[in-house]
Amino acid sequence: MRYFLVLITALFLWGGSSTLNAQVSVNLNFNLDSQPVWGPTGYDYVEYYYLPDIDVYYYVPGQRYYYYSNGNWRYSSRLPSRYRNYDFYNSYKVVVNESKPWRNSKNYREKYSSYKGRHDQHLIRDSRDSKYFKNKNHPEHNNWVKQQKHDNGNHNGNNNNNKKNNKQKRDKK
Repeated sequence: MRYFLVLITALFLWGGSSTLNAQVSVNLNFNLDSQPVWGPTGYDYVEYYYLPDIDVYYYVPGQRYYYYSNGNWRYSSRLPSRYRNYDFYNSYKVVVNESKPWRNSKNYREKYSSYKGRHDQHLIRDSRDSKYFKNKNHPEHNNWVKQQKHDNGNHNGNNNNNKKNNKQKRDKK
């Protein structure tokens, strides 16, 4: 809802002011709720993760892995058995927002080879930032849902009571 208001305000300013010469661009691409909880924090949108330890790409929107096998890039909803011991929570992930990044696999391999074995990323699973709680796999998701229901129910009631109380105070004066 907050982003919608920003967009409406930006469109009003852009179209409603004759003195405003700057163009306003608002990016509404967000996929926090579909990023895997083993992904790193800090990204509102992720198309792919490159996993330098195993030279594999994970496509977030389609929940697929792209890996090299028998001379071709292949994809699957599961990693091949040769990667069964791969630890997503204890490996480095590189965010790649490029279409078909495996086409530049040599560049990614070279650029991120030094990231192999690194274990210093803060994961979505471990984040206490409430924006990640909407992810259904986050450990705090259920508590967040309960809080949202609670806040929405009480918020409306409190507003009505406050309005009544304020009106009664004004009427007494």
